[in-house]
Amino acid sequence: MPLHHPKHRHHHDEDVLPYHRSDDEAKPRRPYAPSSFPSPASPASPHRLLLLFAVVCLLVAVASLSFAVSVSLRPAPLQPPPASVAFRCGRVEDSLRSFLASSRNYSAADREKVLAVVGVHTELGSADRRAALRATWFPPNPEGIVSLEHGFGLSFRFVIGRTKDKEKMADLQKEVDLYHDFLFIDAEEGTKPPQKMLAYFKAAYEMFDAEFYVKADDTIYLRPDRLAALLAKDRPHHLTYVGCMKKGPVVNDPNMKWYESSWGLLGNEYFSHASGALYALSSQVVGALATAKNDSLRMFDYEDVTIGSWMLAMNVNHEDNRAMCDSACTPTSIAVWDSKPCSGPCNPIEKIKGLHNTTLCSKSPTLPPDVEEEE
Repeated sequence: MPLHHPKHRHHHDEDVLPYHRSDDEAKPRRPYAPSSFPSPASPASPHRLLLLFAVVCLLVAVASLSFAVSVSLRPAPLQPPPASVAFRCGRVEDSLRSFLASSRNYSAADREKVLAVVGVHTELGSADRRAALRATWFPPNPEGIVSLEHGFGLSFRFVIGRTKDKEKMADLQKEVDLYHDFLFIDAEEGTKPPQKMLAYFKAAYEMFDAEFYVKADDTIYLRPDRLAALLAKDRPHHLTYVGCMKKGPVVNDPNMKWYESSWGLLGNEYFSHASGALYALSSQVVGALATAKNDSLRMFDYEDVTIGSWMLAMNVNHEDNRAMCDSACTPTSIAVWDSKPCSGPCNPIEKIKGLHNTTLCSKSPTLPPDVEEEE
């Protein structure tokens, strides 16, 4: 925005020197000779030269001072805002806003204000999963993302780290340039899930001014409209942790699946925590995590347990919602996914596509009629 400064006018008042009639002027003067100069012997000549020199120096000084003042008061050229303010901060980058910022019709704010930012966590080798989501419930293009943001207040991004493998990054960049739906976080691919999750919350908080920050896996089927309806409800607690709460035994045998290396700190059973496939944290919770130093937080082997331990330390309100972990579509299901490990080969891509082709999953009302009447 151009800067406006009050105009400054510089008035140079001419000095009026008092006139004194000298004794010499009272005497008769010699006739004027154009080619003659005052005689060096004349007693008035040195005074006039000194006076002329002083006046010239004074005028030069005044002119120099006026120029300096005018330059200092002149508005500086308006510089474009740094890219980090809008959509990039260090290694963190919102590819959608980076793309939209290239349009003249888009004005990037410091932080995008939304109901919730939904970060769908994915990996470099999961392009097929991302394609399946874009073909079903995830917005397929920038216009779709913006439309969902305006309609439901949800802003969707695929969350991913970076890699030093140039070939893999080149392949990913092609996908980024085609869809513009990634949020790059300050973490390398292959980073342990708890550290990656903390990097996501820091990045999301930096880019978005949201009431909730949602983490989702790229293996779930989601109803964005129902998720928005859940998060938009009034809550008495500002520190809120929403998800499918669960408990379970702590595995202390290194030869077994789900072994926890810090089992000695946890006892025999895990505390209540949300399943890692889908959960939401309120703004104040994520704000506290975003300002915490990475080495000041306890990291367990698994993301959901680690997040749950932070929530206990912050004394948040645990909000258990079973509609966020349905195994099949229902009139109220928010997310559908397999909560139990597959007994045979798992194919989440085919399952997501199959769910989307059923009316109950993709075309049923946001809320069933009886629930709408109660509301």
